[in-house]
Amino acid sequence: MRDLHGRGRVFTADPRIVPTARKLDRITYEEMLDLAASGAKVLMPRCVEYARRFTVPIHVRSSFSGLEGTWVVGETEEGDEMEDPIIAGVAHDRSEAKITVTGVPDVPGSAARLFEAVARADVNIDMIVQNVSATNTGVTDISFTLPSASVPAAIAAIEADDVAIGYTGLATDDSIGKVSLVGAGMRSNSGVSAKFFAALRDAGVNIEMISTSDIRISVVTRDVDLEKAVKAVHTAFDLDSTEGEAVVYGGTGR
Repeated sequence: MRDLHGRGRVFTADPRIVPTARKLDRITYEEMLDLAASGAKVLMPRCVEYARRFTVPIHVRSSFSGLEGTWVVGETEEGDEMEDPIIAGVAHDRSEAKITVTGVPDVPGSAARLFEAVARADVNIDMIVQNVSATNTGVTDISFTLPSASVPAAIAAIEADDVAIGYTGLATDDSIGKVSLVGAGMRSNSGVSAKFFAALRDAGVNIEMISTSDIRISVVTRDVDLEKAVKAVHTAFDLDSTEGEAVVYGGTGR
């Protein structure tokens, strides 16, 4: 259990970055899947997907301790009277890079041709941002994030279709990081986005890209600002433990 959590238990953030991260007693399948997709390498997503499909609770426990672990369950469990917290945790990911394709004709089909080329290279895309085109040029820039290891394949695929896509330039950036806030309570609580972005503002963290779902907000920042961003968001949502520093096992802690 790495990155977001100590081995055998799920924490509200990576204890190596946020020593006051709290252990979660319970988390939903959906929240666990979003945390895993956002950089928290706690459980394999397929494991959680199968458990959700067949409604099988998962007890994430440590082989180094007999302490109670974290239960991964459905939205509601029989006899469970605990109110769901708004936020489950803050995840981060350093493994992505950004590609920006400049001078793309701002006409129907341009984005389709670009991402069809990337898809043929079997590259998974995360975030996508398209700039508003200038009226006098009729072209736009499209940026997207992807696993750093997939950058060469994506670049080769785009360059192979350069005539069809019609772009003028390519740029890559591997000095980025992604911060994600995950929680099922976002669906029924207003102001989460405002608090999230205010926390980043107050920490002096600039946002380059934004992606959201009904239970997740993710942003791309400079990699040098990543830890500062995680700490700021974790504190802003009152996720810090009052019981001292988190204890982790198996060499995954600080």
